[in-house]
Amino acid sequence: MINKCSRRGFLKVSGAATAGLAVTSLCPDKFLLWAEEQGMVKSTLVPTYCEMCFWKCGAFAKVINGRVVKLEGNPLHPHCYGRLCARGNGGLGLLYDPDRLKKPLIRTGKRGDGQYREASWEEALDLVAQKMTAIKEKYGPESVALFTHGSPTAHFFPLLKAFGSPNVAMPSSAQCRGPRVVAYDLTTGVDIGSPERLDMVNSKVVVLIGSHLGENMHSSQVHDFTEAISRGAKFIVVDPRFSTAAGKAHTWLPIRPATDMALLLSWIHIILKEGWYDKEYVAKYTNGFEDMLGEFDEYTPEWAAKETDLPAEQIYETARLIARNSPAVAIHPGRHVTWDGQDVQRLRAIVILQAILGTWGRKGGIYLPTKAGLQPVPPPKAFPKPTQKPLNTGDFPFPGYAGVTNAVRESTITEKPYPVKAWIISGVNPLAALPNQDETRQAIDNLDLLVAIDVMPMDTTMLADVILPECTYLERHDAITPLKGRDLRVAIRQPAIEPMYDSKPAWWIARELGQRLGLEDYYPWETYEEKLEEDCLVWDVDFDQLKKEGVVIVSDTSNPYIGPGNEPVFKTDSKKIELYSEALEMEDFDPLPRYRRNEQPAEGEFRLLYGRSPVHTFSRTANNPVLNELYPENEVWVNADKARAMGLKSGDYVAVVNQDGVRSNRIKVKATERIRQDCVYMVHGFGQTSKRLSRAYLKGADDQQLITKYKVDPISGATGMRVNFVKLVKEA
Repeated sequence: MINKCSRRGFLKVSGAATAGLAVTSLCPDKFLLWAEEQGMVKSTLVPTYCEMCFWKCGAFAKVINGRVVKLEGNPLHPHCYGRLCARGNGGLGLLYDPDRLKKPLIRTGKRGDGQYREASWEEALDLVAQKMTAIKEKYGPESVALFTHGSPTAHFFPLLKAFGSPNVAMPSSAQCRGPRVVAYDLTTGVDIGSPERLDMVNSKVVVLIGSHLGENMHSSQVHDFTEAISRGAKFIVVDPRFSTAAGKAHTWLPIRPATDMALLLSWIHIILKEGWYDKEYVAKYTNGFEDMLGEFDEYTPEWAAKETDLPAEQIYETARLIARNSPAVAIHPGRHVTWDGQDVQRLRAIVILQAILGTWGRKGGIYLPTKAGLQPVPPPKAFPKPTQKPLNTGDFPFPGYAGVTNAVRESTITEKPYPVKAWIISGVNPLAALPNQDETRQAIDNLDLLVAIDVMPMDTTMLADVILPECTYLERHDAITPLKGRDLRVAIRQPAIEPMYDSKPAWWIARELGQRLGLEDYYPWETYEEKLEEDCLVWDVDFDQLKKEGVVIVSDTSNPYIGPGNEPVFKTDSKKIELYSEALEMEDFDPLPRYRRNEQPAEGEFRLLYGRSPVHTFSRTANNPVLNELYPENEVWVNADKARAMGLKSGDYVAVVNQDGVRSNRIKVKATERIRQDCVYMVHGFGQTSKRLSRAYLKGADDQQLITKYKVDPISGATGMRVNFVKLVKEA
């Protein structure tokens, strides 16, 4: 075996280039790439799409002798323009992370003590099927719930529906962008999309409200962000923290946290009062404008200045800058919008602002999506109708399409209106996603069965009764992804190498489990590739071309702006943008957004804010060997003057203690002038407690641990989590 693959060492062992093929798997990736350049070895490029975050950029995996040595962006994929970010390149770290789950595990000790034994797939799946069947017979199929995110959803969602349970919920909704979806649905009937259909490259003004482009690293939007800057667009960044985006802004508005609604209502006030709104557009494409008149009179810039801690002159100036440049104004609605429990109405204010400026369907604003689409492929057999009321909608009138995770958790604790006795979790880490970890643990303690399907031994995974190791996205097929933007494309995921260890793809796990549950009629195919080929036949997509190129354009008809014969489609009752929402009024909610003051921190306290690092995805990548090296632990940002007054300097370790006395693991201080004095900021996803994560274990502090308080949005059921107040305690 060679310990160090130099050119001399390689030739000494191999004697010839052909003999070298037998030992290439022992060599570092850089050497294999060098050997390819020298003609010693050959590579193949396998098209796929990334799963290091939800953006799912197109990629090519370069494979040499059964090893993935490099990842490159696919220029045909509109989410990345042929470039991968640091996280995308970190896919190699995930693939070859020695801490990966390698075999099925069955719990042998008490839940949470980390005691497991290895099992065969047959034993593990038989056990899960037996327990699910017993729960179904005793409590009904609805007593099994699925928490899911990302590509595994395409496999386990149909499994749960076939089993008879409607209780599927996604933290990406109730803990992330759910209120945004509801706000757009109520107001326009059409979602703004993912990626958002912002025509930034043609914008004259871009407004970011708590949206950290450049730190969330959504590749195509970061590209559009930089392109807009190069074309002279002015950026208005509303953020208590001087973010990366704020560093590129024409105007940074360091707003008092939890007062964004006041700023938005004041902007609407100025635009209406001074007649800046697009009168022709409003008359043609909106409904309820007359009912708005006079409703925003009280929200003057002078009033808003007292609420937001921003100068009234700056509020006037930014409103007029936005208005003068409309409709070429891109107002980003944000993605993680679960802030304070008034989130649907805050997002409604953004949509109303977009509408009265005439930005929907206009160049530089929000472009219209292609009218082309893919017809749904029906299941091989109709799903049974649930016999009980779904729990994943809670008692909320507009819960969104992806379910209310916290409502399912609450029913698991209370057993009302009926018991939930099993959770299947796939691609999610509820302890790091849902607020109040004690409630999540209490719910898990009330389960008869917790099954985790994951690549890594995450915190929640290590509480499971049965752990099923999923292979990485570079080792599996998944559902074909439609890419609906200016045109319609589809992207394929296919394995670059065979699954390592004894891990399996999610489609195989779902199929094997389905067969054991008597649901074999839903799986009339032997391999997932067969199903993908059948789907392509339905959609008239060339499957061979798709496998070869990774992305295929289904329809290149792009007509993104309003014009003759190209009117926008609004799926509301009036077929227009509903400024005044009768749907909300019928449910006894404000038909127009109103301002309600949020609680502010007491003297000596800070509001806890959290966000993302450009090299990490939530809690998923903290252990990644490649990405951990770039950013191994998080810091707590503290205003420099406040830090000095507390005797703190950058590099000192502190504990963060919240209003309920919950104390974090130690975390480094970052004393900076780039944040207001009334808040602190942490990157999310650190301080993990799973001992099997050798690099991430107890590195940094867990912000989610400190989010014991949350405000539930009464319209959507989403959890506002930026309502916790903390103090800093210097560590000895």
